[in-house]
Amino acid sequence: MTSSPSDTIALKLRGLSKTYGPTRALDHVDLDLASGEVVALMGANGAGKSTLVKILCGLQPADAGTIEIAEKPAVLASPADAEAAGIVAVHQSIADVGVPTLSVADNLLLDLFCSGRSPLILTAAGVRRAAHERADRIGLDVDLTAKLSDISLAERQLVAIARAVAHRPRVLLLDEPTASLSSSEAERLFAVVEGLKRSGVAIVYISHKTADLKRLADRTLVLRDGQIAGAFARPVDFDAAIRVMVGHDVQRGTRSGVAGDAPVVLALKGVRLRRSDDRFDLEVRRGEIVAVTGPVGSGKTSLAGSIFGLWPFADGSVHLDGRPWTPRNPAASIAAGVFYAGEDRWRTSFFPSSVPFATIAGTIGFPFLKRWSTAGLVPERRERIAAAAAIRDFGIKARGPEARLSSLSGGNQQKVVLAR
Repeated sequence: MTSSPSDTIALKLRGLSKTYGPTRALDHVDLDLASGEVVALMGANGAGKSTLVKILCGLQPADAGTIEIAEKPAVLASPADAEAAGIVAVHQSIADVGVPTLSVADNLLLDLFCSGRSPLILTAAGVRRAAHERADRIGLDVDLTAKLSDISLAERQLVAIARAVAHRPRVLLLDEPTASLSSSEAERLFAVVEGLKRSGVAIVYISHKTADLKRLADRTLVLRDGQIAGAFARPVDFDAAIRVMVGHDVQRGTRSGVAGDAPVVLALKGVRLRRSDDRFDLEVRRGEIVAVTGPVGSGKTSLAGSIFGLWPFADGSVHLDGRPWTPRNPAASIAAGVFYAGEDRWRTSFFPSSVPFATIAGTIGFPFLKRWSTAGLVPERRERIAAAAAIRDFGIKARGPEARLSSLSGGNQQKVVLAR
């Protein structure tokens, strides 16, 4: 049984607004969040959820509006300002978690090292002990000596959550925290959130998963086109909330199956991901959607990567359109019509934010540079035309083809991946 929110207002927003060129990401948003309250934010891709989080944790400035924390005006000009005020965020993008080449233990204590508050002399045993304390606070069970880049996406998500909880925040922002977690890991997160709620922490919880919101949320707010379009008390009528979110009734129906005589496009015969695994077969027919599920570590990512040619199958054969096929590398797979949208878009699909062509146009055009180039040069106009078509066809909310990927919401970033 969860405790009730207090009467103390931990966070108050009035008239918060933010624009990116012609796109109004937030439009005069008002929000009161009480201590010990979990407020869920729902909204379609590009509704403004991630922009709100970025403003509250000091990553981006608001164009207008005021922020009060514990009934005192706050100016959040940097993440350090937000942390000092008691606001901590766990971002949707795992690229923001830490330093991939450092150990998990070092990443759990990274903020402590950077703040100058760490002891003058640090021993390996002391770092491990302090990291264990942070990990144990949320039940994180992972090899603390492993590099961050060598652990799974879900484990990196839990590292981010453990580090955020270690700050003992007044306001905690969770942006799609269970997107990459298994059901058991999500249960662990729910227990952490409920414990923080009982201790008086105010929590903004962003998710597309109604099961998460039913479990945790005291109130649910719906964002649409940068505005609060609806507010729902617990228990939430999610049919009504979804109508508000999309702006019209959603027709429910059954999806017709694929005919059994549809041609097999992809066939795996007797494949093994590792030598120690059992063999298995898989067929995917034209027009068919096949879902592959399983807990973290079961091999879902390895299967997708092997089909795309990132690494070989340990055994077995692959047929594409009825012909034997060996996915040698990603370039050969793309040439054969096999494409991949990885679980972590910043590691598998995007350029680092620091490079000049980390834009929609640069990202959309990259796989086609060889095809489009003349004497080694790619006409920028060709890239811009392709990017403009992607923005139109996929409904990407952006200033235009030259918009930086880092300026887009998580949902719009994913649309760029799919568009490419």
